[in-house]
Amino acid sequence: MRCPFCGNGDTQVKDSRPTEDNATIRRRRYCPSCSSRFTTFERVQLRELLVVKKDNEKVPFDRDKVVRSLKIALRKRPVDQDRIELIVNGIQRRLETLGESEIPTKVIGEMIMDNLLDLDMVAYVRFASVYKNFREASDFEDFIGELGGDENGA
Repeated sequence: MRCPFCGNGDTQVKDSRPTEDNATIRRRRYCPSCSSRFTTFERVQLRELLVVKKDNEKVPFDRDKVVRSLKIALRKRPVDQDRIELIVNGIQRRLETLGESEIPTKVIGEMIMDNLLDLDMVAYVRFASVYKNFREASDFEDFIGELGGDENGA
């Protein structure tokens, strides 16, 4: 593993342990060249996933995009980074076990929304406003009305 600070290609693993959900190995590394320490994560990839966008363009699945989407929706909400990682790991595992190598963006969006609905109602509405392309205040009102007064996370 190359050091992100000095570029040295010979770093040492000082500690390895599984993450909470046992889906990832966390490794603490040390660079003997610049004495920096950094963390890497190693996960099993069961299959190569392609995301089929609305215009039928196919792009490789990028878990970092899912992380970024969740972080934006959860900004200033009482949810820690470990919980986000658990959600993303769960979504990725579900996608890999679907048996399909091409996944429509709609499937990923629905999985994110399902997780946010259970986690935090404010984040759920934030994500939905972008995902469902709300254009006016009435779009929010209609969406909130459909929720039927569900109060979890708010």
